Amino acid sequence: MHRRILLAGAALALVAALPGRAAGRDIPAEAKRGTLTPGWFPDITLDGRPRRLAPAARIFNQDNLVEVPAALRGRDLPVCYTENADGDIDRIWLLTPEEARQRRR
Repeated sequence: MHRRILLAGAALALVAALPGRAAGRDIPAEAKRGTLTPGWFPDITLDGRPRRLAPAARIFNQDNLVEVPAALRGRDLPVCYTENADGDIDRIWLLTPEEARQRRR
């Protein structure tokens, strides 16, 4: 009985800690800032120029969850992004309004 209570308490503590961990996003310092308009995969428009997503591109939404390219909606979305060695976009972070107002270092 005590073991179940202990396990339930540990699980509750873990769940309670998750929202705090998701709040801090690890956007690398070398990430560039831009505005994204989604297109038909793998094509996107970034800062008014046509670009391509890398085959294994990851897109993180404002809650730091992975989004599929087909789920993106809107125009001129503020983002940070990184490029791979081929010049394709490999990671994108959709910025919250607060993050978009902050200056990049």
